[in-house]
Amino acid sequence: MQLTFSPVAGVGVDDMFIMIASWEQSSRKAEKSDTKSRLAETYREAALSVTITTLTDVLAFFIGTWTAFPSVRSFCLYTGTAFVFCYVYVITFFGAVIALNHKRVKGNRHWITCMQVEVGKKSCLYNACCIGSCSSESPEPETSETESEHPMSVFFQKYYGPFLTGRWIKLLVVLLYGAYLGGSIYGCTQMREGIDLRNLASDDSYVIPYYDDDDRYFSEYGPRVMVVITGSVQYWNESVRNDIEACTRDLENVAYVDKNLSLSWLRVYTGIA
Repeated sequence: MQLTFSPVAGVGVDDMFIMIASWEQSSRKAEKSDTKSRLAETYREAALSVTITTLTDVLAFFIGTWTAFPSVRSFCLYTGTAFVFCYVYVITFFGAVIALNHKRVKGNRHWITCMQVEVGKKSCLYNACCIGSCSSESPEPETSETESEHPMSVFFQKYYGPFLTGRWIKLLVVLLYGAYLGGSIYGCTQMREGIDLRNLASDDSYVIPYYDDDDRYFSEYGPRVMVVITGSVQYWNESVRNDIEACTRDLENVAYVDKNLSLSWLRVYTGIA
């Protein structure tokens, strides 16, 4: 549950930020002054980005359902499905919340109780917490509304952009990217095929000590190979048992098999019986 919540919450919050940023951008267009037009403009700008990011995430997790591990398959299935519902909620419910919150701010209503709040006689902190705007004046009519630019947009436009285009900064960025690329190539050369089965179990699982002991005492023997007869066998027939025993001896005579480590339940059963 926790593993599923983290990626879904991250993508959901990212989609919310995209929607809010598009909503703020829509306020700068004079022809998009009413709530309906602004919401339509918001979806026009944000829906494509939200859809593409969600689609790629859903495809990635649904492809993961093809794995042979049941735990990983269940995780990918539930997470991919959660992404679908998250996308539906963002493009439906969250858009409605934005429109309702806009009407609340225009009406000078409290952000929890939605009761009318008196504006102009309180501090900026009071107005920001109760109304959502630090302005001490009542909002103008909806047709003439102008909203200030977001502080993050101002930061990237006026400070980060000019800083990044400096001569030495550009050289530093190229060097850092070269170091990152070199480290990535080196890491790819150090990758080894296989999977550590300990990573598929919880930290307090009994499986982890088992794999530790198996690696410590039996790693030199390699994996155990089992031979199974899937058809119906007449074990009470002595000739059938002799044929199975002959087949077992043939397998033990293979150069890659240590006959001293072979185990046959039929031998044990007939020895006891």
